[in-house]
Formats: sequence, C-alpha cells, structure tokens
Amino acid sequence: MAEEKAYWEGKHFAFFTNKECEYYPCHPVEEGEEFNCLFCYCPLYMLGRDCGGNFTYLENGVKDCSKCLVPHRRNNYGYIASRFQSIVEEMSRREGKGD
Repeated sequence: MAEEKAYWEGKHFAFFTNKECEYYPCHPVEEGEEFNCLFCYCPLYMLGRDCGGNFTYLENGVKDCSKCLVPHRRNNYGYIASRFQSIVEEMSRREGKGD
C-alpha cells in the first residue's frame, strides 16, 4: 500500500527560493542544498523555547536563530503550518494580558 502524501507536498505554495535576494542564503547551507525562502521571517520565532528550532539566547536576551534551518527546509512546511494554532493561542494569551 502506497503512503499518501501530505496535501502540501509538491505544491508551489509550500516552497520557493529567492536567489536574487541580497541576503540569500541568510544561513550557511551546503552547495546545492534546497533552501526555502517562504518563511523568511520565521513565524515560530514568537513561540520562544517552544518553537522546535535550533536556537540560542544571547546574553542580552535576544533569541538567536542564525544556526536554525527549520523554516528553510522543504520538508518542514507541514511542521510550520501545524504550529499555526500554537501561534494563535500564544497571541491570544499575550493580548489577554495586555502585553
């Protein structure tokens, strides 16, 4: 029995590369590695420690995602899309507190 693909696999809306961008690639990648620019500004950043990425915090408290490729890998579109409800909940929590 063949495994069914996720609805987004192979779709153009789930992946694009902007090699003309002044910052491309914004993270170090191997030569020939696919690089997804769709989530240029990672929507998971605001989830802090719960984002699921490879990050550190600088001494000044700023989250440093410079070594994280989660939003830039083709196969992570589904993971990021699955986290949108967490983003909505976090925003609701913050708005409720008046932050």
